Amino acid sequence: MAMALLSFYKSEAFARNFVKAYQFKALRNDVGVFMEQGGTIAWLNGSSGFVAVDSQFPASAAHVIEELKKLGDKPFKYLLNTHHHGDHTAGNIAFKGLVQNVVAHQNSLVNQKLAAEKANSLDKQLLPDTTFGKGWKAPVGKEKISAYYYGSGHTNGDAIYHFENANIVHVGDLVFNRRFPYIDKENGAHIGNWITALDKIYNQFDKDTIVITGHSLDPEKVVGDRENVKAFKNYLESLMAFVKAEMKAGKTKEDILKATTIPGAPEWQGDGIARSLTAAYTELTVG
Repeated sequence: MAMALLSFYKSEAFARNFVKAYQFKALRNDVGVFMEQGGTIAWLNGSSGFVAVDSQFPASAAHVIEELKKLGDKPFKYLLNTHHHGDHTAGNIAFKGLVQNVVAHQNSLVNQKLAAEKANSLDKQLLPDTTFGKGWKAPVGKEKISAYYYGSGHTNGDAIYHFENANIVHVGDLVFNRRFPYIDKENGAHIGNWITALDKIYNQFDKDTIVITGHSLDPEKVVGDRENVKAFKNYLESLMAFVKAEMKAGKTKEDILKATTIPGAPEWQGDGIARSLTAAYTELTVG
């Protein structure tokens, strides 16, 4: 798993380098995005303080902090983690002594701490100090932030964060836009429940909602609308249907892993189709 994650992070960095060093841009109602290396960061320039969703890596986290400080002399109210993976939380440490609270789902905290202990890097982490189960809410100036948890998906600790007045939602790695996803079975990922979660997310929001995704094949398209949620749901459904049909036809796991595209969702590309096929095969055989 460590090698798979390293490959994923390196490919992410490679893709970002062809855009430019980093992008810091506003979207709507004082909410914007930051893109450099790793999972997309969302930010709020609230009247009473700043909020960031995810933190990438220490160097890139320093850049988003620098950009936010240019917008005013305000406190950093919250750092919100969508899940525990290093390309979303390794930069937490850059907020140490600066942010008032780090927020995440309770399973995300457990996963982040265990991963750091295994890597003997607990001293390099800033762990969440505020956790929740089903949901969490907080006002920041004129904005209202709501967090939601739908059960196991990409991991067992994925949360989404909705800036209600701006109607912008960061769905983290619950959506990989046209890019083969990482499905972390070791940390509770479940494709079947992920599909259900995406259906709930799609129906919860409307056509005016701006949806920020964790990763995209085209780095410029990490920001979109709820149709990307529906499209990724179709990818996961197509993945499960394909692998199930191949198994029913008597194909071995090795045969299935030879696939280079998923029928019904050919626009999903990039590195890592084997991750999806392996996760689907595992779920269909052992759960």
